[in-house]
Amino acid sequence: MGKPFVSVTQRLTSATKGFGEGSNRSGKDGESITVRVPVGTQVFDATTSELLFDFTKAGQRFLAAKGGKGGWGNAHFATPTRRAPKFHYTGRPGEEKELQLELKLIADVGLLGFPNVGKSTLISVISAAKPKIADYPFTTLEPNLGVVDIGDYKTFVVADIPGLIEGASEGAGLGDRFLRHIERTKMLLHLVDVSSSSGRDPEKDYDVIDQELANYSSDLADRPQIVVATKIDALDDDERLEKLKQRAQKDRKPFFAISSVTNTGVKELVYAISKRLEELTAKEMLTEEVAR
Repeated sequence: MGKPFVSVTQRLTSATKGFGEGSNRSGKDGESITVRVPVGTQVFDATTSELLFDFTKAGQRFLAAKGGKGGWGNAHFATPTRRAPKFHYTGRPGEEKELQLELKLIADVGLLGFPNVGKSTLISVISAAKPKIADYPFTTLEPNLGVVDIGDYKTFVVADIPGLIEGASEGAGLGDRFLRHIERTKMLLHLVDVSSSSGRDPEKDYDVIDQELANYSSDLADRPQIVVATKIDALDDDERLEKLKQRAQKDRKPFFAISSVTNTGVKELVYAISKRLEELTAKEMLTEEVAR
């Protein structure tokens, strides 16, 4: 899908009219300059970092810089008694602004976790997305989107971001750039590898990722979350799974154990996600109705 995160600075100068000509001819109108951007683009003032506009729907338009106002030549001020006035009204130039454009993914569900916990494998199983899958860290270098079809014309979009590590919120492993892409998601799927092959402790991994979310954004830390134990087909110590389950229950987070390789628990997880999204959507609609 190309590079989904873009941060560029662009100087926009609105078009203005050219000079007028003799024989009462007006100046040439400047054409509007339209910059097409993908949905998910945010427009910031490059000087103040103020968010000016957020493109969240197709077809939205934003006036970045107004065109200049044309002047009036001396003929405009002519009267029957003053046929050749020697004064005019000078036009005004168009606005000039320096803007920064940032593109963030828009998805319903964000997958997060340490590298190689099974995010790419899961999204490839539940959607038509075909991310690169390998057994070495940071296989996924760019976020991937997948559309999950659960039937009855119901779908939801999942964003698989590259693996996070400790210090991600401060930029370690480019984690701060990746975390941007789940800021727009309605809920999070926190994947934790419970097999021994990773050489890590599932509970510690769970704590580290949750802490990075909190360090990055309190709003992101409070986002609805489902904890998913992965690779149970390679589980060689049931205690690793049980401890993670108890920890999730203590934090009052829904818990699922799956194997994307054998499809164990995947169907149940997908339907649980769909149900939770319906609840969140209904809550949003109620909030908007009350706001009106």
